Amino acid sequence: MTLRTTSALRKPTKTKPKISNKTAGKAGKLPEWNLADLYSGIDAPEVARDLERMDADCVAFETDYKGKLAERTAQDDGGRFLAEAVRRYEAIDDLAGRLGSYAGLVHAGDSVDPAISKFYGDVSERLTAASVHLLFFALELNRIDDAVIERALQTPELAHYRPWIEDLRKDKPYQLEDRVEQLFHEKSQSGYTAWNRLFDQTISSLRFKIAGKELAIEPALNLLQDRDGARRKAAAEALAKTLKTNERTFALVTNTLAKDKEISDRWRGFADVADSRHLNNRVEREVVDALVGSVRAACPRLSHRYYRLKAGWFKKKKLAHWDRNAPLPFAATGTIAWPDARNMVLTAYRGFSPEMASIAERFFTDRWIDAPVRPGKAPGAFSHPTTPSAHPYVLMNYQGKPRDVMTLAHELGHGVHQVLAARNGPLMAPTPLTLAETASVFGEMLTFKRLLSETRNAKQRQALLAGKVEDMINTVVRQIAFYSFERAVHTERKNGELTAERIGQLWLSVQGESLGPAIDIGPGYENFWMYIPHFIHSPFYVYAYAFGDCLVNSLYAVYENAQGGFAERYLAMLAAGGTKHYSELLKPFGLDAKDPKFWDGGLSVIAGMIDELEEMG
Repeated sequence: MTLRTTSALRKPTKTKPKISNKTAGKAGKLPEWNLADLYSGIDAPEVARDLERMDADCVAFETDYKGKLAERTAQDDGGRFLAEAVRRYEAIDDLAGRLGSYAGLVHAGDSVDPAISKFYGDVSERLTAASVHLLFFALELNRIDDAVIERALQTPELAHYRPWIEDLRKDKPYQLEDRVEQLFHEKSQSGYTAWNRLFDQTISSLRFKIAGKELAIEPALNLLQDRDGARRKAAAEALAKTLKTNERTFALVTNTLAKDKEISDRWRGFADVADSRHLNNRVEREVVDALVGSVRAACPRLSHRYYRLKAGWFKKKKLAHWDRNAPLPFAATGTIAWPDARNMVLTAYRGFSPEMASIAERFFTDRWIDAPVRPGKAPGAFSHPTTPSAHPYVLMNYQGKPRDVMTLAHELGHGVHQVLAARNGPLMAPTPLTLAETASVFGEMLTFKRLLSETRNAKQRQALLAGKVEDMINTVVRQIAFYSFERAVHTERKNGELTAERIGQLWLSVQGESLGPAIDIGPGYENFWMYIPHFIHSPFYVYAYAFGDCLVNSLYAVYENAQGGFAERYLAMLAAGGTKHYSELLKPFGLDAKDPKFWDGGLSVIAGMIDELEEMG
């Protein structure tokens, strides 16, 4: 997955400066990021200096502009006046992005260290307190008459910010009175932000006893991909047992955050539980509904059919739920060393575009990647854009599996996208989630196709193809099941709290529909919703993965049939960042996500790969 911050003023993100590398092993020595490009340490005097500067700049901004925007923008020089205000706001946003990103990254690197947790909390509180002085800006700007704004936008200095201003004004119908907005903003620190921290700290501190060892969640989950079926079963049982022990905490966090969101949505006037996410993504609800409907209808010919095939490869009629991601019996064994993983991804990128490979290579040479597994480190993977005056950082937990190579390709795709989009500045660099997963999934596809073309052994080709199908099912079918689960939880929460048992029932219902009859969902699996961070940090984010995967399938088909110039058009799309609507960015490729047949085209690519696997036997 990507950890994205539209603006550090709205939500700082999440890792750690100098950490000893204890994860060498078969994968080789793994890189740890150098966060000194942001700050040299949590006690660095520059942090205190910039926090003071942040406070002062926010107060000065409020003093200079609050209550004056409408009148001054209506004057003859209104365009230049507003352009200067936006420039100052953008500079503050960049500084806040640097502070918030550093605190968040340090915390993701070690969320159980008390000093780091305090630092993360203190910086988050300072940023929230400072940004209270900026709340008026968007609210007042959106109250200016459309005709006045349009006249001001004729000024070249302000015209540069047209995409941001037009995007901002889409939020206008859901804005509240200024003091209510301030209350929501200030209470976030003791509200959803605090519950997010509780979830992070709880997950990071959990230990799962497997074969006499106490494992953190990342290595425990990794054992579900172990070659030994007994170890996979032991890992699943340990996960279920520890999660069950902590079910009251996870149920409380889930219920509280769902209620918090319901209150906010009700006050703002959102009709549907996911409408605020759709607005943030700048995507129409009917487009998402069409995607969800297409994926759910396709489950029998995708996941159900694939898992039936996989069970056959294991000479079984059904697979236990802990065998869903088991390595195939005929797949190659061994650990992929880090240098080999790096070479695989960069070679694939270079074959598509030397510029793309050159940007990706900087993540290795300039230490923008943190790869080892460590106690207290955030699970999973992300690429965090930080702020345009700096550069992105990638976090992953590399353990030498083929999927880890694809994760590296995925996160570097995000990283390349973020580097290219940064040229638009802090306000217009962020990409709506509808396209935020495009570069990452495209990077995976490039790497997969390169590896497939270089694999001569028939069984290894079959294993590679099956692995890709599994990844796509996890990205498309599973994420839409996650979305359906979230909808069920948030909808039912409106009528009162849900017990952990009830949440588990909703989880099993959507999982049964998506996985199909070839997966035997046994006792304990009802608790597996508890560890998924997307439900906590980014409600309804998950459909962006399916959106991106289906989109990339269509995009890659255009690439394979293109006469030339595709790479240039593709990089231009990434470089646009948030300056254009996704529909406008897709036009040069002849793609239209509003076409009801669009999603079926992307899903047919997965179905075609399963056809090929069936023919292989």
